[in-house]
Amino acid sequence: MTDKDTSEIEELPPHTCWDLLRGAGLGRLAVWVGDHPDIFPINYAVDHGTLVFRSGQGTKVSHALSEVPVAVEIDGYDAPTAKAWSVVVRGQAEQVRQLQDLVDTVDLPLLPWQAGQKGIFVRIVPDLVTGRRFPVADPGIWQTPLSQAPRSPME
Repeated sequence: MTDKDTSEIEELPPHTCWDLLRGAGLGRLAVWVGDHPDIFPINYAVDHGTLVFRSGQGTKVSHALSEVPVAVEIDGYDAPTAKAWSVVVRGQAEQVRQLQDLVDTVDLPLLPWQAGQKGIFVRIVPDLVTGRRFPVADPGIWQTPLSQAPRSPME
């Protein structure tokens, strides 16, 4: 990587990260399961400086609600500028249990893609929110003399 490559990476301030998070709604939740990390897609909503998602009971929820912090990554692409962005939220997950919090949370636009029982609301309270934006490389720079070589039918 050259200096030019790294100089084009823009570190995003927290308010820009939150703006991007509000516009996305789909991310990946990373949790620790036993002796390894695992990743789950989630539909989320931003709520007063936190992320909220709904789910059913299972590995994702039980491990998100453990004492181990979680991370959520959300990525996007801005076609007019040809720039990609990535935001990471790190923090602790907690189940939404208080009646008033549940009433407020039910009104959030939480629309899971998968059908089924999704009665558990989980709030991720961030310790750290970071993001960056960068130009997407022209795919041609990755071409080699072998890129167009004929391949066997099994490939």
